[in-house]
Amino acid sequence: MTDRYQSPLSERYASKEMQYIFSPDKKFKTWRKLWIALAEVEKELGLPITEEQIEELKAFQDDVNYEVAIQREKEVRHDVMSHVYAYGVQCPKAKGIIHLGATSCYVGDNTDIIVMTEALVLVRKKLINVISELAKFADSYKELPTLAFTHFQPAQPTTVGKRATLWLHDLTMDLEDLDYLLDSIRLLGSKGTTGTQASFLELFDGDMDRVRKVDAMIAKKMGYKGCYPVSGQTYSRKVDSRVVNVLAGIAQSAHKFSNDIRLLQHLKEVEEPFEKSQIGSSAMAYKRNPMRSERIASLSNYVMADVMNPMLVSSTQWFERTLDDSANKRLSVPEGFLAIDGILDLYLNVVDGLVVYPKVIEKHMMAELPFMATENIMMDAVKAGGDRQELHERIRELSMEAGKNVKVNGLDNNLLELIAADPSFNLSLEELKKSMDPKKYVGCAPAQVTIYLDEVIRPLLKDNQELLGMTAEINV
Repeated sequence: MTDRYQSPLSERYASKEMQYIFSPDKKFKTWRKLWIALAEVEKELGLPITEEQIEELKAFQDDVNYEVAIQREKEVRHDVMSHVYAYGVQCPKAKGIIHLGATSCYVGDNTDIIVMTEALVLVRKKLINVISELAKFADSYKELPTLAFTHFQPAQPTTVGKRATLWLHDLTMDLEDLDYLLDSIRLLGSKGTTGTQASFLELFDGDMDRVRKVDAMIAKKMGYKGCYPVSGQTYSRKVDSRVVNVLAGIAQSAHKFSNDIRLLQHLKEVEEPFEKSQIGSSAMAYKRNPMRSERIASLSNYVMADVMNPMLVSSTQWFERTLDDSANKRLSVPEGFLAIDGILDLYLNVVDGLVVYPKVIEKHMMAELPFMATENIMMDAVKAGGDRQELHERIRELSMEAGKNVKVNGLDNNLLELIAADPSFNLSLEELKKSMDPKKYVGCAPAQVTIYLDEVIRPLLKDNQELLGMTAEINV
């Protein structure tokens, strides 16, 4: 269709798998599964529902007659009752027991929980695969010294792999939050119009013991640990807020990674993948823009801003429920998931194809290393008979002179030559150059990478071995 708006999240960014989770088919087939579960529970608890009726419901579980439902909704202006009617048209023997005792939120809210849970499971799978690829990258480059930055100013060296562990650490925190959320999520169950289960108390002739069993039995049939113990008509909208907050946490981590890659690509030290026929600019044919990292940043901004939507919904619900959540939920929750799905596919694609340029990294390192080596140089000069305080002052003065040569005169860093020419240091240029091995200045970085991967990342990946092996298909 070219004559109406279509969401870029579906058209350009999200996977088919994530799109299906939020599709009408998934939604309405889940409604029918919930109606079947409710009928089975009511039958098992003694209500006059036959096995024949349940089998009839199961026969049409995945055969949603949309045309009938759409036409009915035009008449009654109620989506749930329209689908109850449409299901009943297909199941004449069971139509009288469909949705028995339930309110609209029984199918609406429980389906929302089920859909969000399945979407979180998919997000988790993709997050694990990104962590796996980043771990390979960190391990491959754990020994490669690189210039580290604080305030984007040259600082003490680190290694390319050690820097990657910072990205990894953020993602493992996101995984912890996601796992906590998945472990705590529950169904609404069937609480009735105000959360009191009054209709079920009537159906079961005041038998509270049977009423109490309804939620637990429904949860078990739908594959959940249980239902939230109390609610109004809806589950607390704080659940949606918690879900989108986890997505926003992943977006924060992805954005930070994309910023670093964009800066590194500017420095020509590390580049994201670039297709053979890819065009970087319509005007500047030589350009290789970090477009995928920029897309990660852009989509991440959207997800982080999306957090405000469920917060507002949750905080403004009145008493047992109001319907001002409906339109917002339909937009903010699915689109938050579609966006984070696209982000993780991009993240995986970028990490899988990162290109590292060791010679450029070394060039930048060597341009700054003389400044960073001054402490070691001063100690060597003291060993050669110099005065520490006097040497410190001379190094400060010579560093200022070398810095002026670089920044004002546009010359190479000549600090080593200046020190060698100063008799107070009693060190030759050859002796000074021996101290210019970058690996002497990366500290424990290589060991830290090894320890972190061995103690944190590899056990995590071993526990999730069955999820590994994804490839990201994206629109480049």
